[in-house]
Amino acid sequence: MAFPERLAIASHNAHKLRELGRICSDWPVEWVTVENHDPAAFPDVEETGDTYLDNALLKATQVAAALGLPAIADDSGIEVDALGGAPGPRSARYAGEQASDAQNLDALLRAVRGVPSGGRTARYRCVAAIAWPDGRTEHADATCEGALVSKRRGARGFGYDPVFVPAGWDETMAELSDDQKDRISHRGRAFRALAEALAMDRGRR
Repeated sequence: MAFPERLAIASHNAHKLRELGRICSDWPVEWVTVENHDPAAFPDVEETGDTYLDNALLKATQVAAALGLPAIADDSGIEVDALGGAPGPRSARYAGEQASDAQNLDALLRAVRGVPSGGRTARYRCVAAIAWPDGRTEHADATCEGALVSKRRGARGFGYDPVFVPAGWDETMAELSDDQKDRISHRGRAFRALAEALAMDRGRR
């Protein structure tokens, strides 16, 4: 396995497309996305898996099969220790199947209300995957450790970023610049690890 010439991003999420565009800007590929291709050709894959890897592979394999091109995807979530690791893979649907980011964030803040600040340790986790139309796959995973604050701070990022403070920082993810966030984020780390695996495969050829 190695970097393909053309590579699809299996996502309809505009925030994620922008973030991956930054994180993977140095990948030696031609990008195919729902924004520069026929949107109807991109399946909007339901995340029915039990794990991050299940969901990442569901999205990557279905888009790869539909387009006849290799495709990347990821699944990520926030894991709060005081909640036994929840929301986890259900982070995007924590407040319900059609919940917005704001509703999910409200639900999380309600769930940890009363938990002292020292007990609000959490982490973001991401599994990044690539799938080829012939069924081959590769994946990598990474985390970003941190803790939750009780009130939203910052206007950048998305999801739970306004209440997640990465370890070693005073700012929430939503207060960091794009470069700062991409350098330490779970998604940045996972896709850099995936790129390293693909580069190593190319080097062995």
